[in-house]
Order: sequence, then structure tokens, then C-alpha cells
Amino acid sequence: MGIFKRSRHSLKISILLLSVISSMVFSHSAMANIKSSYWSIWDKSNESNSAAINHQALDQFLTTYVIANHPSGINRFRYADVNRRESKKLDKYIKRMAKLDPRDYSRREQKAYWLNLYNALTIQNILQSYPIKSLKNSSIKRKNLVKVNGLKLSLEDIQNRILRPIWQDHKVIFGLSCATLGCPNIQNHAYTAINSSKLLKKSAREFINHPRGLEFDKRAMQASRIFDWYSSDFGAKVGTDNKQLMKLFAHYADDSKALYLLGFKGEIHYAYDARLNAPDAIWPL
Repeated sequence: MGIFKRSRHSLKISILLLSVISSMVFSHSAMANIKSSYWSIWDKSNESNSAAINHQALDQFLTTYVIANHPSGINRFRYADVNRRESKKLDKYIKRMAKLDPRDYSRREQKAYWLNLYNALTIQNILQSYPIKSLKNSSIKRKNLVKVNGLKLSLEDIQNRILRPIWQDHKVIFGLSCATLGCPNIQNHAYTAINSSKLLKKSAREFINHPRGLEFDKRAMQASRIFDWYSSDFGAKVGTDNKQLMKLFAHYADDSKALYLLGFKGEIHYAYDARLNAPDAIWPL
């Protein structure tokens, strides 16, 4: 139900409940502006190489198990339906990616490679722990999950030491699936050099136009804590007003919302839903 169809009191209750949930997850990141740390060894490419990395196996896996256009507006993943044979296909894809040196490929191929590897590793780790209901107190992002070019990598490494600092593109945050209801949608296709720009923009629009990403009236706004955690990526600066953030919201928002956003001067509340993005998770609370 939209914010304009419910009372301000109801909005405050929703903000409180989601804030409680958000405080229970990723405690190591529960602060504004998670910093990126440039890992120079990965900042190389071969632009003369026109070869494409084959992500077909992951694409088929996502097409099979991602529920796109879910009634809640949040794409879901059918973890319970993945049998051992299908899980091994995902493992095989990850092993094949790990044997590649992404630096041998173009920047566009690398970007898709890292986005896909991050999402595939996240799904793999969830499947190994399933059934679970929430990722509260999860240490998944800090675990070394893969070795590429002889170097052990965690999800945090891929996100905060490779993708964010090297590409400096806020849209990559919308492309990383953290397997929760509070995350941007996991897409039902793998990223490629050809489709990544379109898919990332699609994910950004879906997130910002859904209440878990952004919900507001003239006086109050509830935004995803993701915009607080990665505020520097979105152009926001600590101790300043929210003009840059409002411009970003307006850029992706539906036309009916954009004008309200550009004129918004109220208070922003940040929240995050840490429950697993499985089909049976009911949203909203």
C-alpha cells in the first residue's frame, strides 16, 4: 500500500519495524558511508581482446529459479527447489569463472564478470546454509569464498575493493544481490557486456520505485539503508543537505514522483529488511 493511501502514524510504525530489522543485520556495516578500498592489482584490462566471457550457465540457472514480477514487487529466488544436480551446475560455473583472469578481458566484460561472480557466490553460500529465514548476524560477506588468479576473495573484496573503486559507478550497487528482501532485485538474467547497462538501470528503477527503496510524502521519507551505507557512491556528503541524493532518486523515479523528490526538504529515515528473498517471505510486514 502506498504512502499516500495510509496514515502518517502507519508510516512511522513501518519505519520503526524495518529499522529494528535493519539493526540486526550486517552489524559491521551499520554506519553511513561504507568505504571502498582500491585494490590496484585488479585495475588492468585488455581492450584489444574482443572475446566475450560465457555466462550462459548462470543465465539459465537464474531464468529457472528467479521469480520475476512477483506480486510484492520484489523478485524472489526458489532456493528450496534447487536440487543437488542443479546446485552442482552453479558450482561448476563458479569454478570456471575462478580459472579465468578477468584482466585479460575488456572493462565491459570485467564488469559483468564481477557482478555475476558476486551474485553466484551469494546464491551458492545461501544454498549451502538453507533453510534459513534471515541473514541477520551473517558473516557471508567477509568469508573468503573463491580464489581468482591465486588470490582469495570475499564478497566484500569484490564489492568494496574491486567494483566500487575501479568502476566508480553507483549503478553496480543495484546489481549486487545480497539475497534479502531489502536488496535491489536479483534479475532473472546474467549480466553481459552487452546487457549490463540496461539491466543495472532496470534494477535501479525497480528499487527506487518500490517502497523498500523509497517511500515518502511531503514531510517524511523512508529510504533504504543502502543509500546511507553507500552514501558517497550516490553523491551524498556527510554533514550536507540531501540535494544530490534527491537528484539521484528523481533520476530513476517515475515521473509522478520526480517533482516531489526534487522539492523534498523533510526528514529521511533509513531502514532495511534482512529477511531472505525466498518466495514465502511476506512483504510488507
